[in-house]
Amino acid sequence: MTTQIRVFEPALCCNTGVCGPELDENLVRFTADLDYLKAEGIDIARHNLVNDPAAFAANPVVVNYLQVAGSEGLPLVLVDDVTVATGRYPSRAEFLRFAGRPEGADLGLTASSGCCADDDAAPAAAGCCGGASEPSRATTGDCC
Repeated sequence: MTTQIRVFEPALCCNTGVCGPELDENLVRFTADLDYLKAEGIDIARHNLVNDPAAFAANPVVVNYLQVAGSEGLPLVLVDDVTVATGRYPSRAEFLRFAGRPEGADLGLTASSGCCADDDAAPAAAGCCGGASEPSRATTGDCC
């Protein structure tokens, strides 16, 4: 079964909330994260109270939440109809964890690539691995 993540947002001026004279950096970040998560195949959707009130009314968890917290408590984030966050947008790492895909998982990252690689592209002096010898850290599995 695929995990479903649903984000129920307060009334926004448009579907993304990234419009108007003053941009909310949290909405900009969330919109970018949403696009990224969808591209990763994660089942995530957002519902705006103004543009999609039927989605709010159709979900008993959301209805009950709104009866207690009101729209001031939004956004509400549900994972398989379980409340996981309220009043804020989770980070990309949190969304990945909610979807069962921790950040960095299945992204092709290995000890043989990146800052801990046994190559000249990332000198140890630059030290993303704390200045230790990258090849020795890569072989021990103690990479960044």
